[in-house]
Amino acid sequence: MSELIQTYSRRAFVAGATLLGTQLLTGCARPEEPSTPQTQPETSTTEPKANEAVTAELEETIASQATGTGAGVIPFDFDKKTVELNCGIEMPIIGLGCYSLTDQEAHDSVVAAMQTGMRLIDTAHIYGNEEGVGQGIIDSGVNRDELFLITKLYMDQYSQAADAIDEALEKLQLDYIDMLLLHHPSDDDVTAWKAMEEAVDEGKLRSIGLSNYYEEEYSDFVKQVEIPPALVQNEIHPQYQESDVIPFITKQGSVMQAWFPLGGRGYTEEMFALETLNDLAATYNKSVPQIILRWHLQRGVVAIPGSANADHIQENFDIFDFELTEQDMSDIANLETGDKHEWY
Repeated sequence: MSELIQTYSRRAFVAGATLLGTQLLTGCARPEEPSTPQTQPETSTTEPKANEAVTAELEETIASQATGTGAGVIPFDFDKKTVELNCGIEMPIIGLGCYSLTDQEAHDSVVAAMQTGMRLIDTAHIYGNEEGVGQGIIDSGVNRDELFLITKLYMDQYSQAADAIDEALEKLQLDYIDMLLLHHPSDDDVTAWKAMEEAVDEGKLRSIGLSNYYEEEYSDFVKQVEIPPALVQNEIHPQYQESDVIPFITKQGSVMQAWFPLGGRGYTEEMFALETLNDLAATYNKSVPQIILRWHLQRGVVAIPGSANADHIQENFDIFDFELTEQDMSDIANLETGDKHEWY
């Protein structure tokens, strides 16, 4: 623990200027100059210096995250089942991931998710199912303004991002996308982001974010852009918990989201057999996936489990009638193995 905090103390000092600057950019639109001069607040000699305060608060968050007992610094509204993004719009905190689903499977899964009450759908250009997702949204009968749709640009689209955004809108049959992510870091990711910023100005995108960015990549990236990321989507599950990444990124105003929240295809059988998770499932009369998903939410991490099974989709959404204790959260934290199930 001390080594973790020492590492982050150094990072917090370096990131202090970035953090304080980023907090000024809290909207999805470009910042505007104030119409009237603003009076600068007086500096108190008794208050800690900016980066000292940042470091102290970050260390405290890191300590609680590392043990699994602390929620993210961006609060979730469990009554509304949403979180407010740094641009002021609300996003559901549990949804459907469409990775590896065919067009038809994605269509049927979206319809099933809408029927359960889910309103968050995640897809991507590289998944090859944006058309199925879009048709599923239409066939679900749910009003467009009730749902939150995430899709992603892949690296081979970055150099022509404006055209790729229009292509995604056409495939999805939507007038706007709620959240567009860059799928991976790349040499031209900033170029793509600037096109995404323009699309925000044009009303094609409501918010923008990143996928598979960690401390170093995130810190380098935000120094080069105007609109800060509203979301960072990474691999997170009980055996790969990102207890260092989560507080670092959420402290700077970006919500964290877990892809592979249940460990990912090919790894769930082993994870679902873990004694700790089965004991908790028995205690709360819930399934192991429900325990894991509830753990994510209580850590301040949005979860998007994937499934083509309507019963499983319903089960994944039924996680708001119980709450894990701090001891439960700590017990799950002890399942960390550092095993990352994908290369990115």
